[in-house]
Amino acid sequence: MTARPIRILGLDPGLRRTGWGVIDVSGSRLTYVGCGTILPPEDAPMGVRLATLHRALAAVLEEFRPDEAAVEETFVNMNPASTLKLGQARGVVLLAPAAAGLPVAEYAATLVKKSVVGAGRAEKGQIRMMIQVLLPRAAPATEDAADALAVAVTHAHHRAAPSVRGITAAG
Repeated sequence: MTARPIRILGLDPGLRRTGWGVIDVSGSRLTYVGCGTILPPEDAPMGVRLATLHRALAAVLEEFRPDEAAVEETFVNMNPASTLKLGQARGVVLLAPAAAGLPVAEYAATLVKKSVVGAGRAEKGQIRMMIQVLLPRAAPATEDAADALAVAVTHAHHRAAPSVRGITAAG
């Protein structure tokens, strides 16, 4: 009997746009399941934007029922106010799957690029092109969704690594 595939949710956090991507992994085989972009209202107060992001992530978790989640680490911005706002969105992105009981791994952007494209300084267009090679049924509408699928693929390749194995959901 064949083992059930592992379903992975990849997340590319952002306050204006958060990408999400879902893949199934069975051995070395990757299968595209779904992807999208969450767009909180830019003119709304911060609390409303974060709540919108959380509700949308909860809906993705409910619809796709992933087994594990992976989040791309974010760059520290030169603007402290922007960094703080991004950190708040990132907190929601980490919280939503952890609160649903999922283990959540984090990956540096350079590792995601290297895992998918083969170079840690790859351009977004290269990531999108390689996602369509690795996941032929995928047609991400935004770079954020493509990046989220890249995070999921990275997790599929690195999930058995000792540095990732000990990651568990907070509880």
